[in-house]
Amino acid sequence: MKTLMTHAKSPDVLMTNAVREALAVTLRGCEELIPQDDWVKKLIRSEATGTPLRIKLGLDPTAPDIHVGHTVVLNKMRQLQDLGHTVIFLIGDFTTLIGDPSGRNSTRPPLSREQIEVNAQTYYRQASMVLDPTKTEIRYNSEWGDALGSRGMIELAARYTVARMMERNDFHDRFHAGTPISVHEFLYPLMQGYDSVALKSDLELGGTDQKFNLLVGRHLQAEYRQEPQCILTMPLLEGLDGIEKMSKSKNNYIGISEDANTMFAKVLSISDVLMWRWYTLLSFKSEAQIAALKAEVQAGRNPKDAKVALAREITTRFHSASAADAAEQDFVNRSKGGVPEVITELSLPLGEGGATLGIGALLKLAGLAASSGEGNRLIDGGGVRMDSDVVSDKGLKIGAGTYVLQVGKRKFARVTLA
Repeated sequence: MKTLMTHAKSPDVLMTNAVREALAVTLRGCEELIPQDDWVKKLIRSEATGTPLRIKLGLDPTAPDIHVGHTVVLNKMRQLQDLGHTVIFLIGDFTTLIGDPSGRNSTRPPLSREQIEVNAQTYYRQASMVLDPTKTEIRYNSEWGDALGSRGMIELAARYTVARMMERNDFHDRFHAGTPISVHEFLYPLMQGYDSVALKSDLELGGTDQKFNLLVGRHLQAEYRQEPQCILTMPLLEGLDGIEKMSKSKNNYIGISEDANTMFAKVLSISDVLMWRWYTLLSFKSEAQIAALKAEVQAGRNPKDAKVALAREITTRFHSASAADAAEQDFVNRSKGGVPEVITELSLPLGEGGATLGIGALLKLAGLAASSGEGNRLIDGGGVRMDSDVVSDKGLKIGAGTYVLQVGKRKFARVTLA
């Protein structure tokens, strides 16, 4: 009797063009995909069975709004969503009560339930500017976190060792520096990992600072006899300065709720080098389209054209095409020394008997300078215009009339003195 031997085909043999495309979309701009072979197998199975993969992203509502840097992982989610997979936008209302210690050198103070609820109200609305809300599963991890209870938490903690927890860089560094580590901080990666168990996720996304937590999810899924998820880490986006990661505290950010004119102008302020990285991480243009645009610039096309296209795309995403048109025209007007269409209008009284007003005081009253002294310093720096003319005399006195004041490139006010 002959023994029939079968050999499993390698993933490369089973890969179709659709799977190759999905893998390319997954890898675009990513830092790491772990393990890539397992992800390919999941993609092949999904195509063969017609079953979408479950792709998870968790965000803790630690602030009332998000900036463009946060949308790097949301963009990746949207790209995978457009391939037909199920994306799960997880709001970490339970884990926020613990406080994520990732990258911290001290204990992160947990937020109150009231703060979390206020912040969570805006998170999904803002994420829906990137994700397709009709195809997005939104969940809150208090759904299973609260139900876990004390007994369940003890059983969960038994599935991970202290030694492995101390391999995490921030815990390791704080321990050796003698910096306190609270026991509750160990619960954070455990609960984030348990989220993957509860959601049966196939892929979890996060920033590079989340790698340890994502790996905990793989471990816990194996502990609960589930197929472990793959993990995809995305780089942290550099801010407007091109050096530090985008952060409100560093004032190098673009808030997705900022007005269209400000958003457009901020994108145009980035360097030509940073522009291409932003294209990779923020644009929905294909890699072929970006490569063609880059080739045109290298061949002599003005790089500003590419930057304007990026500014239009980002502004349209968070506002509208018409708002992007208006923002572009506003920027052109300002660049030419013109006055934007929308401008602050003020009426201010002169002193008794029609006494004139000093230019420094006028800048303060118009909200263009914090004080008369700052107004004078701005004049010294050549940054103040009145009716398009540069103001050089700090002693200038202004009488009755209507004037357009400009400070820098973006601050305008039309002031009527009477």
